Amino acid sequence: MSATDLSSHPSDPRAFLRRLFDAAIASAQPALCVPPHLPHPDELGASGRLIVIGAGKASAAMARAVEDHWTGPPERLRGLVVTRYGYEVPCKRIEILSAAHPVPDAAGLAAAQRMLQFVGGLRSDDIVLALISGGGSALLPLPLPGLTLEHKQAVNRALLASGATISEMNCVRRHLSAIKGGRLATACAPARVRTLLLSDVPGDDPIDIASGPTVADPTTCADALAIVARHGIVLPAEVRAVLETGTGESPKPGDPRLAGGEQRMVATPQMALEAAASAARAEGVAVHILSDAIEGEARDVGSVLGALARQVAGRGQPFPRPCVLLSGGETTVTLRGQGRGGRNVECLLAMAIACQGDVRIHALAGDTDGVDGAEEIAGATFGPETLARAWAAGLKPRDSLAANDGHGFFQFLGESVVTGPTLTNVNDFRAILIGP
Repeated sequence: MSATDLSSHPSDPRAFLRRLFDAAIASAQPALCVPPHLPHPDELGASGRLIVIGAGKASAAMARAVEDHWTGPPERLRGLVVTRYGYEVPCKRIEILSAAHPVPDAAGLAAAQRMLQFVGGLRSDDIVLALISGGGSALLPLPLPGLTLEHKQAVNRALLASGATISEMNCVRRHLSAIKGGRLATACAPARVRTLLLSDVPGDDPIDIASGPTVADPTTCADALAIVARHGIVLPAEVRAVLETGTGESPKPGDPRLAGGEQRMVATPQMALEAAASAARAEGVAVHILSDAIEGEARDVGSVLGALARQVAGRGQPFPRPCVLLSGGETTVTLRGQGRGGRNVECLLAMAIACQGDVRIHALAGDTDGVDGAEEIAGATFGPETLARAWAAGLKPRDSLAANDGHGFFQFLGESVVTGPTLTNVNDFRAILIGP
């Protein structure tokens, strides 16, 4: 079907949008995207081993994909990965640990300590396969000497509430960690390190995925301090001292301990958007990918996307209708109200308000890991009747937005999207369907 033939409109818009979301998630399943990147047994030395380590919401599923597709002798494979509670996948030779996300806990601290011990004493004929995905920052909270888990927790909470971008948050985290910012890879020397990355960050920069435990860090303690000042974050005295004295400096590009390391992107937000676009075209709907890297305050992004949707609906610009608009990235929420946050539902609520009940517009926004903020809810949908239903029930959409209570708003209306653990994570997904 050619692009000019794409003029269908789904009879059930919400079900259509959910199919696109599911297609995006399916494209990033580790069982599909990990196997092509596994080392061949011949790449190991005569007595070499494949040592699997990893952290993130997808790490256990990635580990299972390694086990299922490893063609070498089973006894030459062993590993240790940490994932989020509820995201565990059983493995035979790779041990699966679990810890808290987004605020780290004692289990994550113990997992990080064990991981550093696990990679001690490796040989040059070993290959370390690092399975890194979003969420790894919180799951490997190993503070530098002089800092505690409580310090890391306090900084994490402050960063999450500050409106800092994910890149900014990870820069600060790297300079307070004994395992992030390339430090895990230096502990693996002299073994070769191949990192398989499942990206959840705008731009797909390896240093920002789980704060880059196996890649060199081009940023500095001074950069971290500038971010703290920019967002008005109050640091504990011990944390500030680590940054101001430079004792938190991380391994930099050119460090000989990182020589020979390689990184491979196995799934990215753009790949997921393209999978959703293919699903839309298969149903005869024209599709336009706006961007895979939209950042900014969630409510601001939602307002802009809503205005764009109304322009398409009302004027056929910049795209003729019917069509679907796809976008990804990672927005932020600056918590000011007493709601539960969630960047996807906050973005969607602002979008719904901006669309003003236009009868041609439906939308879905969700996190591909199945968790929007701290909620076990991926996101939500809205349609032309959403605002009217809210008003009839006594809900005031703008008040809910001011309170950062998108989850409460959409849950009350029965419009939440719940996927359960998806075992992957390629960031936010947004789809806006604009009818004829």
